[in-house]
Amino acid sequence: MVPVSLIGFGEAAQAFAGGAAWAARGYDIAGRGADFSRLGVTAMGDNGAAIADAPLILSLVTAGSALTAARNAAAHLSPGSLWCDMNSVSPATKRAAAAAIDAAGGRYVDCAVMAPVHPKRRDVPILLAGDHAAAARDALAAAGFTSLRIVAGAVGSAAAIKMVRSVMVKGIEALTAECLIAAHRAGVVDAVVASLGPDWEAKADYNLDRMLAHGTRRADEMDEVVATLTDLGIDPLMSRGTAARQRALGATGSNPAGLAAKLALIDPDERQRAA
Repeated sequence: MVPVSLIGFGEAAQAFAGGAAWAARGYDIAGRGADFSRLGVTAMGDNGAAIADAPLILSLVTAGSALTAARNAAAHLSPGSLWCDMNSVSPATKRAAAAAIDAAGGRYVDCAVMAPVHPKRRDVPILLAGDHAAAARDALAAAGFTSLRIVAGAVGSAAAIKMVRSVMVKGIEALTAECLIAAHRAGVVDAVVASLGPDWEAKADYNLDRMLAHGTRRADEMDEVVATLTDLGIDPLMSRGTAARQRALGATGSNPAGLAAKLALIDPDERQRAA
């Protein structure tokens, strides 16, 4: 199995590290020593130690840190190292990161993770783009990833698919919250949910769950979506609103079970009455 280095050890990195044994080491700016130990990944004291002589490096940091992580790594890369940028950022951000990695002798790969990492883990669909996509596909497959697809185009092509898709996916989540907060306020939740279809109670609960659990991270991704649309000459009216709604729900700090409990939490009027 190909040795893997992980930069960042949040939800995605931990999902990938879980399961079958992995010859892995990593670094996270937040420490996370207990998480590294629990999942059998060797925690390194700094970025350079995690990257040195690594043939395959997965960058799994926050959206706002993706470019900084690439630039910081450049000084420590071995010639030919594959830098798989799996962060949810705009095509422009990925191109800037690629410039830093390639200038240092590394091989940058634009990777887009196209579904939640749980429960699929290393079976999650990943798109690959750029000059080194084929090499990354082979290395990632050797490391246990099973759903890899190369897309046409240069670095930024996979990111563009991910960013544009997020307009819809995360926008629907935000619309779900806005619709059902209004329905809750009006006392018509059951009627509205029933009018949307027989499976919409479960869909609504899932959409709110994603926002409450991951809204802050998803809002950061939507900021990158806004940048992507702006670069394309599109006024991102809806995506700005999606980012705001995702960020607001992510800041609640709680995620109760069931649609009714979620609505009681996120409806400001309900919280004010409860207080």
